[in-house]
This record gives sequence, C-alpha cells and structure tokens, in this order.
Amino acid sequence: MSTEDASEILVWKKYAAELIGTFILVIGGVGTAVIAGHQVGELGVALAFGLSLLVLCYAIGPISGCHVNPAVTFGQLVAGRISLPTAVGYWISQFVGGGLGGLVLYGLASSLPTYRRAVEGLGANGWGKHSPSAAVNLETGNLVHGYGLSATVVVEVLLTALLVFVVLAATDRLGHPAAAGVAIGLTLTLIHLIAIPIDNTSVNPARSFAVAPFQNGAMAQLWAFIVFPLIGGGLGAVVYALFYGHRRGVTAERVVIHEPVVAERIVITETQ
Repeated sequence: MSTEDASEILVWKKYAAELIGTFILVIGGVGTAVIAGHQVGELGVALAFGLSLLVLCYAIGPISGCHVNPAVTFGQLVAGRISLPTAVGYWISQFVGGGLGGLVLYGLASSLPTYRRAVEGLGANGWGKHSPSAAVNLETGNLVHGYGLSATVVVEVLLTALLVFVVLAATDRLGHPAAAGVAIGLTLTLIHLIAIPIDNTSVNPARSFAVAPFQNGAMAQLWAFIVFPLIGGGLGAVVYALFYGHRRGVTAERVVIHEPVVAERIVITETQ
C-alpha cells in the first residue's frame, strides 16, 4: 500500500514497523534456512520467506506499507508513492532491523554446540565459491565453484523487479488491495524457489546485510546484493508505470445502492 495515504499515522510508528518487520523477515526466512534448512529443504525455506512476508503485509501493512526491503522502498520512491525523506527513514529502519535479526539469529545458531560458523555460515548470499551450488570434487578434493557473478546479476535484477512490480500492482487502486498480501507473499516464495541454488536469494539488501558479517567471504560480495536489487527495484517501478501510469485518471465515487449499503464505483478516464 502507499504509505503517504496513511498520513495520519505518526512517522515514528512507520519507522518502528519497518524495523520490526525486517527483523521478523530475517528471523522467519533466514532463520528457517539456518536452523531448520536440513529438515524442510529449499521448498520449506522458500515458503518461510513467503509466509513471513504474507503475515507482515497484513500486520504492519496498514501502518507502514510493509516494505521491509530497501529495494521495495526504492521502487515506491521511483513510482512517486513516498517522499525521499520518508524513504531514507525506511532504509535506516530496515537495515537496523535486519542487523538486529542477524545478531539474534547468530546467537540462536551458536547455542547449538555442534554449530561451526566457518563451515555452516549463517545463510548469507554469495556467488562463485560462495554459491550454494559450489561443491567439493570427490576425486580431487578441490572446490568447484557454483553460479557466477553474471547469474547473480541477472536473478537479482530481474527477480527484484518482479517483486517490486507485484507489490506496486497489487496495491494499486485498479487492483485488489485486500488480496495484495497473498500475491506478494507467493511472489517471494516463487523467487526463492528460483534463486536459492544460484546465490541463496537476496532481492533484499537488508536481508543480505543482516547476516553477511557472520559468514566467511560474504562481506566482500555484499556490494552486489545491495546494488543489483536496488537496480531491480527501480526497473520494477518503471515497468509498473508503463502499465499503471498517468495515462489513466482514477477516481472513486460513493454510490448508494440500497440503504444502508454503500459501494464504491471506480471511474476510469483517459487522459493525455
């Protein structure tokens, strides 16, 4: 939803909602991968991310719009739904919330005596030797790299664009905002099913930032999971504008059908 429409909500509540929401997304999604990944598999991890976002859409969506993702906030900014000062406040809240989630998750993982940070990591994103598809050659004992940087660029830009487009389209007045959370949550699930084997799926700079400090080699590659999701977020906003842009003027009229039932009629007028 557009956060500017809820102007009566105090701004600190919006920032707090984004902080808490990003924290929960990291615990729910990355936490499932780290703590229960061996039990639920990639499908379970994808569902954990999607369900976490779906729940958050309805829990904090009316307060902050439930961005919980700097790339989504950037898309909202490009689409003209929020102002730059609001976006900056959201970004700070999201990175702080993600960082706190990473700290808590590391504490949980470390409480298991057999946990080895250098080996298991903490669900960070990566390519090459840090790609989830990297494997040890049983004959030579050498590490065979997984998907490279080019694959990471493609999936992070395109899949983030898909996510942002769905967020903007599902919450548009021409859509069905009441069902937006379902569409957005399922989209994030689909994205993870595609990208987990490639780079562990970011599409969210705050999610990547949250756990990168706890996994060997992840900090050196973190820049890619900030830059390319933001590019994808901007691309998704541009595609949204092409389909839902200012070529249509949309107004709502209140129409009394039978007292006391009141409905809204959407009037679409073509403008140049």
